[in-house]
Amino acid sequence: MRPTLSWTSAEEPPPATTDLEPVVEALRGGGVLVLSGAGLSTESGIPDYRGEGGSLSRHTPMTYQDFTADASARRRYWARSHLGWRTFGRARPNAGHRAVAAFGQRGLLSGVITQNVDGLHQAAGSADVVDLHGLLDRVVCLSCGAFSPRPELALRLEEANEGFAPVAASMNPDGDADLTDEQVGDFRVVPCAVCGGILKPDVVFFGEAVPPQRVEHCRELVRGASTLLVLGSSLTVMSGLRFVRQADRAGVPVLIVNRDPTRGDRHALTRIGLPLGDALTTAARRLGVPVDDGTTGPG
Repeated sequence: MRPTLSWTSAEEPPPATTDLEPVVEALRGGGVLVLSGAGLSTESGIPDYRGEGGSLSRHTPMTYQDFTADASARRRYWARSHLGWRTFGRARPNAGHRAVAAFGQRGLLSGVITQNVDGLHQAAGSADVVDLHGLLDRVVCLSCGAFSPRPELALRLEEANEGFAPVAASMNPDGDADLTDEQVGDFRVVPCAVCGGILKPDVVFFGEAVPPQRVEHCRELVRGASTLLVLGSSLTVMSGLRFVRQADRAGVPVLIVNRDPTRGDRHALTRIGLPLGDALTTAARRLGVPVDDGTTGPG
């Protein structure tokens, strides 16, 4: 079975609002749990999957099943991911990430769960972030379980593929650059330096299960939250939607800030259709919370 990559509402979605007051009031009361998605990172130059111009309109993400079963699929993935890492690894937090970090530093949040693999929440200064789908800056061996840093793998791939520098059509939210089969060519994949096994980024691919203990930790965070604030996620896949459904069943208010309709709208009190950077910095200003301007670093 292929993973769910798209979603179409069977009913007319409730209209969005531009009123930020519910978000401001929720943050003022504290105990807010943030659930973020790819839309939060678009202002950092990382495209999302499903928004206007999203990568799913031109690109099908690698699935766990294809990656583990097909050596040619792994070659395509690593060629594209190696090229994409050069851009992805240089991305910096935007105003939305910095606002979330500022809320956390003021004690207004109970936690942050992110579906993103870019590490930009941490780079902005957020603490105790749950990386639901892992992080792209670490690699794991599927045979021996050894972990290694992504920059180390990048150097090994550079040495094995000297002169590899095709021009990608675009980049995707998972750090995967769009390349043709001709551009991939005979790209060489390197094995685990410990046992010679297959290397995989330490992220949850489409079609792969999130580790159960990580899911349960997130469920605990939802149970303890005063409000669930969804930022920049279409909630198409169940890995994020399940927490919205849990919150709704438990009577925890759900607020969504996303420009497009989401699969979780019917579980939410409101969806605010504003750009995330502007919306979150505006909310911070109303609360008197200073947000780093990005020139001095987190903290």
